[in-house]
Amino acid sequence: MTQHASDETLALLTRLSQKPGVQSTLILSRETGAIVRTSGLVSSSSDANPNSTLPPSADNTVDGYTNGRKESGIHSAEDVARMVWSFLTAAGSLVEELDSEDEVKLLRLRTKKNELVIVPDPKFILVVVHDTPPA
Repeated sequence: MTQHASDETLALLTRLSQKPGVQSTLILSRETGAIVRTSGLVSSSSDANPNSTLPPSADNTVDGYTNGRKESGIHSAEDVARMVWSFLTAAGSLVEELDSEDEVKLLRLRTKKNELVIVPDPKFILVVVHDTPPA
């Protein structure tokens, strides 16, 4: 990926993360699903996310929830990364079966409590978790 494409990816993540109600962001490796960077989610292991913008948790009082809030459905950064990787892989398989020349460009998953915006690009997977907007 060129520097220009990388700059575009970071600009997109910055734009998405500044929307109202954003709880957390993740950048995952497109190749492996490994966490490259995260904010707003607690990592269960400081070794798993050396580029995190959050300090490692010295104790487990936060219990893996975003910003210290106990919201059901949001877990550690590793849990969310694993679930997003699985969801994107399944969506990719669906698109491949529908049209082998097509690809996933954007996934939005809305629940009662949260919305995940997932943007795969050639090198990274961008994930933004925010409050579900009012209907």
